[in-house]
Amino acid sequence: MSVVDEYLEKVPVPARTELTRIRNLIKAYVPDAEEVITYGMPGFKYKGKYLIAYAAFKNHMSLFPGAKPVGVLKDALKDHVTGKGTIQFTIDWPLSDTVIQDIVHLSMARVDSK
Repeated sequence: MSVVDEYLEKVPVPARTELTRIRNLIKAYVPDAEEVITYGMPGFKYKGKYLIAYAAFKNHMSLFPGAKPVGVLKDALKDHVTGKGTIQFTIDWPLSDTVIQDIVHLSMARVDSK
């Protein structure tokens, strides 16, 4: 069992189901990404660099793609709480597959540009 599996095992359902969906989408979009734990949260590295992280909290879940994707997608994220590099969502108001794909592609572009 990986450290990411161990993290997710501790997250209550239905948040675990939602984070697992996000994990699987990211794996599908970036099959060569490496799963890691970063700052105590599951995430991915791409080409050895930070790509994205996600986590469950008491009243929400968050995706941590960095500032650029949040800024570029501000209109698509207008119904979510956002901060610099952070997107909050809930079971009742999840992120769509399309938005997650856009976030991942923008995050990959950030890594590729360095």
